[in-house]
Amino acid sequence: MQNNAIVYCEGLFGESDGKVANGLVRFSEKYKILGIIDSTKAGLDAGEYLDGVKNYIPIYKDIQDALVNIKEAPKYFIIGAALAESYIPDNFMKAIKEAMTAGMSIVNGLPIYLTDNDSLNNLALESEVAIYDIRKPKPVTELKLFSGAIEKVTCPVVAVLGLDCAIGKRTTCMELVNSLKAQGLKAAFVATGQTGILQGAKYGVPIDVINSQYVVGEIEASVVEAFETENPDIILIEGQSSVSHEAYLSSYGIIKGGRPDAFILQYAPKRKQRVDFEFIDVPTTKSEIELIEFLSKKPVIALTINHENMLPTEVASEIKKAELKHKLPVEDVLLNSPKKITNTIIKTFNLNKKLSAV
Repeated sequence: MQNNAIVYCEGLFGESDGKVANGLVRFSEKYKILGIIDSTKAGLDAGEYLDGVKNYIPIYKDIQDALVNIKEAPKYFIIGAALAESYIPDNFMKAIKEAMTAGMSIVNGLPIYLTDNDSLNNLALESEVAIYDIRKPKPVTELKLFSGAIEKVTCPVVAVLGLDCAIGKRTTCMELVNSLKAQGLKAAFVATGQTGILQGAKYGVPIDVINSQYVVGEIEASVVEAFETENPDIILIEGQSSVSHEAYLSSYGIIKGGRPDAFILQYAPKRKQRVDFEFIDVPTTKSEIELIEFLSKKPVIALTINHENMLPTEVASEIKKAELKHKLPVEDVLLNSPKKITNTIIKTFNLNKKLSAV
């Protein structure tokens, strides 16, 4: 059966806190996205609003608006926001209950677990639907410590890190994976957050909810599994947060557990303060590159741009300026072709031999 789904993202679609919905609109192997619910953008095309290109995924006012207009019955109701709050807002809770009553199972990517709520569990039973808390970690007895198995991985590993949270690391990573595949290479993707898992990533875990003692081991295990299962020419790891971020440790786990051979740094030139931490300035690309290279002893080989609040002419200017400053290739892989960056990866690891053998 097709996994028909609608995505709830009230007031946040296209924003940094709507990144789950944004990602699912751009790419989804696991679910067929039938619509987005955000009353503030109702009537618009999701793809056109997000990237300027229609994808014929409508944005609806509310659940009833969606159910009246969608021809295929949605089976799943996905919570498409990454909320900073440590509780479920009332409007989200109301929508969750309405969706279950309408016969939809709930897919929850928040770090607040709906299956811990007795009233929601009872409603799910009454409505004959399920609740999936995809960020609920495995029991500690099933989590993996670092084992050194990463040393078995003989293909190159590249991590796409960022200058901040919600800055497009996963989107850029997947664009690069798809571009490498299109050029004839076997590229594997390792997700480290809930959106990548929701999109259908075969390998990876949402690392921000795992006991810190096991983060490195779980990332290592995911990379090793991708290597042993796919026998890839290259593995790309989705980054989380940033190495320099004052509030998060995720990037350290990726560096330690994934042992990347090189890094790509994603940044947003117009972003001056950190998402959800407006009192903290975003650091410079130069300082982040130096920190990544100091900790990993591996190079940053390219930079990629998130063009939020930028005109195309500003992006072109930024690319020229950043390439001159850092002596590295720079590209916006959503506005332009990813090939400048993928060609850099191919050249760095001499993967032309793999291509010539195809």
